[in-house]
Amino acid sequence: MKTAERQRTITEVLRRQPEVSVEELIQACGASGATIRRDLEVLAGHGVLRRVHGGARSLIGQGQNPGYGQRELEELDGKRRIAAAVAGLLAEREHVWLDSGSTATAVARAVAGRELTLMPMSLQALNAAAEGDGAEGSRPALLLPGGSVVPGELCFRGPLAESNIRSLRFDTAVLTPCAVDFKDGLLAHDLEDAAVKTAGLESAARVVVAATAAKWQAHARVLVAGLARVDLIVTDRKFSVQDMSELEKYSVEVVSV
Repeated sequence: MKTAERQRTITEVLRRQPEVSVEELIQACGASGATIRRDLEVLAGHGVLRRVHGGARSLIGQGQNPGYGQRELEELDGKRRIAAAVAGLLAEREHVWLDSGSTATAVARAVAGRELTLMPMSLQALNAAAEGDGAEGSRPALLLPGGSVVPGELCFRGPLAESNIRSLRFDTAVLTPCAVDFKDGLLAHDLEDAAVKTAGLESAARVVVAATAAKWQAHARVLVAGLARVDLIVTDRKFSVQDMSELEKYSVEVVSV
């Protein structure tokens, strides 16, 4: 079992039970005790768990917003498919505003070899976009929004970031909301995140929402915008006929991956 697969397995075990021993994880992962202990240290650093004698105690679900490290391990296949679909919607030389979060980082990785102008709202997305080389060595021209950087999340926040976003005009804003609701629309966990997301969508000609299936079942308290402000949603959620009828009320196009 590879490292990422082991760590996802450990995370899933801790979703089902509040505490787990190293011996249990050895059985679940088919790995040595030393390997499991290294994985636990990594996951502790990501805020997924707390090390205790002989094992670990879950920290999943103990805050409104799961840590970036925890989210990065979740729904990997769905995020990759969503990111590839979003990348396919962007034309060469577009000016793109890109939200923060693990799905946004996947999008940045998918466009790393593209000739775009990109403003990523996190250091993770910035690094992912800077790493790739496309045809003839092409890569995005990167703009930094400024503002303060949130520890752990490594995303840009604050009045300076908002002001700099609003001073520009983008062809497309790619939003990755903390939650999506048919009634309320796009939601964030805190006011600063919502303010940055609002600045991004208000500065763009087109708004694309990238949201995994879990975002449609998540809960967040701060309104960013209603679905009427959205042009297109890219998601791996399977919609019912009733769901599609709700989305049609807002004239939102849906790309299912």
